[in-house]
Amino acid sequence: MVAENSVGFEPADRLAQDPENLRQRFWRKLKGVAAKLPFVEDLLAAYYCAFDKTTPRRVQLALLGAIAYFILPFDIIPDMLPVLGYTDDAAVLAAALKLVAGHIKPEHYSAARAALQRGVTE
Repeated sequence: MVAENSVGFEPADRLAQDPENLRQRFWRKLKGVAAKLPFVEDLLAAYYCAFDKTTPRRVQLALLGAIAYFILPFDIIPDMLPVLGYTDDAAVLAAALKLVAGHIKPEHYSAARAALQRGVTE
């Protein structure tokens, strides 16, 4: 279990250090909001790249940080706000994707599309 800080939420870097917890929370949140996210395919491709054993560790860490930010309930723009709620999540993901774009392979996008066709279940 990841300890919470004095503000009452987990920092993304600590969450990213617990991959199994991150996986579970990622799928739980994604199932609830996938239909609302215009960047869901990129998010899933980043997820599959982050957990690909052939992905360099520094790339995995950058992507896990972005994924952790996505699943945290408290961020710069609260996710519950209509329209704007996920703009900060999209910005963090876009920045991470730009940094590691060469490492996200066609097979990561294929896995993302397959997950979407299955109804986003792991």
